[in-house]
Amino acid sequence: MKRRTRRSLVAIAVIALIVMAGWFFLTERPIAVQVVTIDRDVPVRIYGLGTVEARIVSRIGFEVGAALTGLEVDNGDAVARGQILARLHAAEQEARVARAAASAEAADATLGRTRANVVRARAVLAQREATNTRQQALAVRNTISAQRAEEAQRDVDVAAAELAVAESDIAVALAQRADAEAALRYEQALLDHHVLRAPFDAIVVDRHVEAGTVVRAGEPIFSLMDPTTVWTLAYVDEARAGAIALGQSAEVRLRSLPHEVFSGTVARIGIESDRVNEERRVWIACDRCPPQVYLGEQAEVRITVALLTEAFLVPEIAVSGFDGHQGRVWVVRDEKLTEVSAVFGHRTEDARLEIVSGLAEGDQVVSAPAKGLSEGRMARVLGGRAS
Repeated sequence: MKRRTRRSLVAIAVIALIVMAGWFFLTERPIAVQVVTIDRDVPVRIYGLGTVEARIVSRIGFEVGAALTGLEVDNGDAVARGQILARLHAAEQEARVARAAASAEAADATLGRTRANVVRARAVLAQREATNTRQQALAVRNTISAQRAEEAQRDVDVAAAELAVAESDIAVALAQRADAEAALRYEQALLDHHVLRAPFDAIVVDRHVEAGTVVRAGEPIFSLMDPTTVWTLAYVDEARAGAIALGQSAEVRLRSLPHEVFSGTVARIGIESDRVNEERRVWIACDRCPPQVYLGEQAEVRITVALLTEAFLVPEIAVSGFDGHQGRVWVVRDEKLTEVSAVFGHRTEDARLEIVSGLAEGDQVVSAPAKGLSEGRMARVLGGRAS
């Protein structure tokens, strides 16, 4: 019985030793890890999703209302500045222009008549002044009566007053002519408003009405786009948008042309973010634009915000407690594992973070999380792995 008990105790002790040896082997043996190495000339790009737009897109129409009698262009047509796009029924306005032109001619005739009256009034005044001079000389010699001399002077005064009236009539006639000419120009301007012209070199994006439609003043007839102002509107996550600056280079891929890359630069950064989606609007002006532009087409944008000549880049999955600025990583220090706090800078497209501080000299950063990572455990580096 004692021998059996002794054997049991020995068996238990052996099993315990085996368990302890297994636990030690599993938990204390050096763990194999991969570490990151220095990367060189790594571009830092920020991704954004957006649409193709144009800075100048105008919805144009007539300044007056009437029936459309003709449309000269259609969707997709290229038009030049000043080219006629559409016409309105203008018979009534043409009649108003003719009436205004007749009024202007009448004003010219009135002005001519008043000027002739001035010439006549001056001639009468000169004649009466000459008569008055003779009459006054005769009155001095008592050849004529004083009454006749007074009448001669009165005739001069009346002629001078009539000349003043005639000269004032010229001012009135000039004002009437100016008013008639202004009215004519106004009616001609209204007549010109019955013709719709292109305000700039453009592409017709859309035609909103058809011929025969009675349109109101200001109602859009065409949508025009200036093809020289094409750009891409991209929406970028606010958490990534802080490094974006004007003039940075960018690449644009269109959904319809996924195998082509169009280059551009950051032309505008919106000063107001989307409060719901927490995104910032960024406009990319194309250096090389697609031959055919489709407004509203989906586009993928990658903006190059930096070029890292040398950097330690660790996958974000290997960082714990990352708050956008700091986090903790495992490093191999003196062949042992330890967890350290690090400060991060740029983030690459493939979710790698640039370590800017927090490492000691000789530290090797573990590139991926693994089971068994614990403080002070021995580690065996399998070899550098480009982060």
